[in-house]
Amino acid sequence: MAEEKSRNTIAARQARYGATATLYTIIVIAVLVMVNWLANRYNKSYDTTSNKRFTLSEETKKVVKGLKSDATITYIDKSSNFEQARGTLDRYANLSPKIHLQYIDAQKQPVVARSYGVRFLGTAYVEIGQRREEAKSLTEEGITGAFLKDLKGVRKVCFVTGSKEHQLDDTQENGLSRYKTLLERDNYQVDSVSLAEQTAVPKDCTVLVVAGPQLDYTPNEVTAIKNYVENGGRAMFLIDPPLDFGREHIAQNEGLMKLIEGWGVTPDSDLVLEQNAMAQLFGFGPEIPLVSKYESQPIVNDLKGAVTGFPISRSLEVKNGDKTTVDKLFSTTDRSIATTRLNTNEVNPDDPSNKKGPFVLGAAGTYNTGKPSNPGRFVVIGSSGFVDNAMVGFQGNRDLAVNAVNWLSSDEDLISIRPKEPEDRRLNATQHQMNAFFYTDLIGIPLVIILWGVSIWAKRR
Repeated sequence: MAEEKSRNTIAARQARYGATATLYTIIVIAVLVMVNWLANRYNKSYDTTSNKRFTLSEETKKVVKGLKSDATITYIDKSSNFEQARGTLDRYANLSPKIHLQYIDAQKQPVVARSYGVRFLGTAYVEIGQRREEAKSLTEEGITGAFLKDLKGVRKVCFVTGSKEHQLDDTQENGLSRYKTLLERDNYQVDSVSLAEQTAVPKDCTVLVVAGPQLDYTPNEVTAIKNYVENGGRAMFLIDPPLDFGREHIAQNEGLMKLIEGWGVTPDSDLVLEQNAMAQLFGFGPEIPLVSKYESQPIVNDLKGAVTGFPISRSLEVKNGDKTTVDKLFSTTDRSIATTRLNTNEVNPDDPSNKKGPFVLGAAGTYNTGKPSNPGRFVVIGSSGFVDNAMVGFQGNRDLAVNAVNWLSSDEDLISIRPKEPEDRRLNATQHQMNAFFYTDLIGIPLVIILWGVSIWAKRR
């Protein structure tokens, strides 16, 4: 009797354990099914890198989330290479349900691939409506650039040349090759134009840039710029102080100054200087004022908390004109001074003739053309050096330089802080440190583990 009762108890216990195991198995399978279902329905990822290398920029988010119709990104390559593209393309699809992804195997669908005019495998195309653009590369710059081409068409930035301005293709410190690259990443065509050889600014120029002329503009050049802006054109003026000592000789350029003054911005003939602890940390002297406070205007709204530097600057006086509305962009602190002694490189901070800050260094204005849908726009900054190769990469200079062109071309939706460059996080070690790593990690730790294992084995024996 006792033996039968014992068998029944064991059987009941086994049945209970079996039921419990079956229940747990069903729960685990249900959880796995639910996780897979959620993963397929909601494709989410988290970027834990310090500078958010794998997160799309605010610029891209504005473009994608502002889509009014569906867009398709088509990637053409061998099927074995599709996975390397999914990481980038899925980030776009996750931003909006209007983004659709399509992968074409060039080996299995050669006719379809040829219909896209593909030249190289691994190419992406962005289609919006009837427009289709090829991405320059499988990167955020390339793909977002293709979106912008579809949405905006061709936009051209023309840099005036002929009066010793900064040169676009110059790779030296004083050149603008880096600025040109930044604008091209925002899908602008960038070129030089000589107004001395033309009676008007070319019609295909979306934005005209005057980048630090050292010689006087002719009356014809000034007239061409005037007519361009007052008929709805967009222009940026980067005007340096008229220095005149040693090898430095920058003309007064009175005709151009009077034109800008007529629109409500008067460039003063002075040199702004500011000595502060922050500039010293960056190794800058007083001739490079730093700005960290900005007014409320689309060009600088996203620069809050960023520092910008303006080498060899002049101050601006700002007021509204008869047909213009002008806004300040940024100013120096009240610790700055401005000297009008521009024929010497020696400055006396205690000179009673020095002006006291703060000083306006940047302004933006609109010109009333009588056509509400087509006003003229202009930006004036009292320094051209902040966009040259030596300074455009400094802190917020890059964003300010590109934001100004975005605003002038009416691309306010593109104004944002651009993604940071990948950080160089290499470990630099001395030979002594490398020896320590070798003896500790490659010899010491493995040896301790081996001895520990042997001792445990010996005890158990």
